[in-house]
Amino acid sequence: MSAMEMFWIFIKVFIAVNVLMLHVAYVVYFERKVIGHMQARLGPMRVGWHGLLQPIADGIKLFFKEDIIPSSADKPIFYIAPVIGVIAALSSLAVIPLWKNFSIANLNIGILYILALSSVGSFSVILAGWSSNSKYSFLGGLRSSAQVISYEIAMGLSLVGVMMLSRSANLHDIVKAQSEHWFIWSQPVAFFVFLMAAIAETNRAPFDLPEAETELVAGYATEYSGMRFGLFFMAEYAGMFIMSALATICFFGGWSGPTYGILANVPGLVWFLLKVYAFIFFYFWIRATLPRYRYDQLMSLGWKLFIPLSLANIVVTGLIKIL
Repeated sequence: MSAMEMFWIFIKVFIAVNVLMLHVAYVVYFERKVIGHMQARLGPMRVGWHGLLQPIADGIKLFFKEDIIPSSADKPIFYIAPVIGVIAALSSLAVIPLWKNFSIANLNIGILYILALSSVGSFSVILAGWSSNSKYSFLGGLRSSAQVISYEIAMGLSLVGVMMLSRSANLHDIVKAQSEHWFIWSQPVAFFVFLMAAIAETNRAPFDLPEAETELVAGYATEYSGMRFGLFFMAEYAGMFIMSALATICFFGGWSGPTYGILANVPGLVWFLLKVYAFIFFYFWIRATLPRYRYDQLMSLGWKLFIPLSLANIVVTGLIKIL
């Protein structure tokens, strides 16, 4: 690889990571505002105009807060657990095509790469729960391990139909295969299963059992403070963006938009981000609307509904392709 190629890869990484981090900071603000208005209150208003500088104030506060480590914790694992989550989330960004011909790495196994890294990211939660040497944290880690195993299977199976229709696991090829119609119309069951599994994978309400503030204080993050706690936050919200981007690419045509009138001149990146924002808003809407599931209901949904549905979708898709 030449020096020029290395330089352009570095530029791509710099742009993608910084854009994602800026979005992660402000999606927290956006969430607090959206849920605030859904509950007839204002959300952050104090720092800056309408609270626009609140994410920066929160980041500074977390950076300078005391980093407390339990004396009985397994310190090396306790230190590294939040870092694993952030690295897994940021590494997933490498194969996401933000617009036509733009991605850091154009892998033929893009979907499998993201699924593998989402599994690695779950180790962050499990290791944090175990290394804290706290019963609340340990229960959060155990819940997360069972949840990830259950919903990772459903998510992987839901994307098999997409790969069958596009004949590829490359994310660029999947977007190109939707030039005539988006896969949401031919794979509605797969989309539903994927969406539910994505919410569970990112530990978001109503599937946020590993945190479960009412039962487990803060679950796996109970013993974390300062910037290490902030890293868990970053990993969770970055994971939301990755899952929203994957749903956009696999079911809503990625960067493609209307091809008529003035809309045909809108850049592909704008269409891509609008679709991703719609999914992010859906995350907030669900959190503000639905109560948390019981743990047995969570497991039952995964094994008795989502996995059978995704398997049935594969069979039906295969039959239609043959016939």
